[in-house]
Amino acid sequence: MQRRQFTQASIGATILGAWGASPAFAQAQLPLEQVKFFFGFPAGSSGDIVARRVSDKIAGSAYSKNGAVVENKPGAGGRIALDVLKPMPADGSHLTLTPYSMLSLYPHVYTKLGYDVLTPYSMLSLYPHVYTKLGYDAFKDFVPVSMAAIMYHGLAVGPMVPASVTDVKGFLAWCKANLDKANYGSPGAGSTPHFIGALLGINNNLDMKHVPYRGSVPGVTDVVGGQIAAMVTPHGDFIANHKAGKLRIIATSGAKRSPFVPEVATFAEQGFPELTVDEWFGFYAPAGTPANVVNAASAAIQTALKDKSVIDSLALVGLIAQGSTPGELGASQKQQYDRWGPLIKKIGFTAES
Repeated sequence: MQRRQFTQASIGATILGAWGASPAFAQAQLPLEQVKFFFGFPAGSSGDIVARRVSDKIAGSAYSKNGAVVENKPGAGGRIALDVLKPMPADGSHLTLTPYSMLSLYPHVYTKLGYDVLTPYSMLSLYPHVYTKLGYDAFKDFVPVSMAAIMYHGLAVGPMVPASVTDVKGFLAWCKANLDKANYGSPGAGSTPHFIGALLGINNNLDMKHVPYRGSVPGVTDVVGGQIAAMVTPHGDFIANHKAGKLRIIATSGAKRSPFVPEVATFAEQGFPELTVDEWFGFYAPAGTPANVVNAASAAIQTALKDKSVIDSLALVGLIAQGSTPGELGASQKQQYDRWGPLIKKIGFTAES
């Protein structure tokens, strides 16, 4: 019996250690005066709105007296925000909000650095496609805190594509007839939207040129301006221009239609079920953050995401507010990691591509 109790205790400690969280006896003083949220894409994007709305609502919680300030760290396909988080104090004072691409897809694409020196993020910002190695371990350097929002991706076309093109099959036919214009943008090389577009091309014998951007906003601007034919990105970043008639969302990636653009058929409805993707934004803390702090942060974030004003704000940019426990977020990260590994191998993309 004593041996069984010892084994069970050891397993429990191992599970906590796997995510970098300290055992329950490693406590920290709460609430914190204020915390900082890093976000790896420009201000004004849908994920940025998540960070800012949650930052306001956690004020006065058992986690933070004065809420949080948001600091944008755009560039390198969202990696900079995680590079910056990694060496921060493991006391709950700093979190990063990130899509799962950076934690579930990038480990299949980028080589892990063999040393722990933080590459200056100013250099990564200036040369986002030069650095081909991850400065972090997605499963060892961070602790899951809470999911924040679910997003569907969308495929949208702009004025470069004739108005007669209203669905995915029509877009593929137009691309095959206009190979010099067959391109699509994404918010970053190695991101989920990048791979959705790549799979669309590969599975339909079409060589579409990928145009990576530093976030959604500049890419959407180029679609509207006719500089590129199409873009794949969180569909919330298209909605305002879609409703204004400046571009056309021709597919969304969810298992069901988006409640925000219900007139748009999903990829699956149009005969492309392999492109069914629901991505999330999630909050993470540095490895070693005590369990009591992680749990307090998670509880505060989950409560914020249930606030009607937050739900309504996120709906305006096509996001569904969705919190989770740390364990649920960690399990989903691993599930997505396992799903995307074979697909990225099929695409054949590496950081040197």
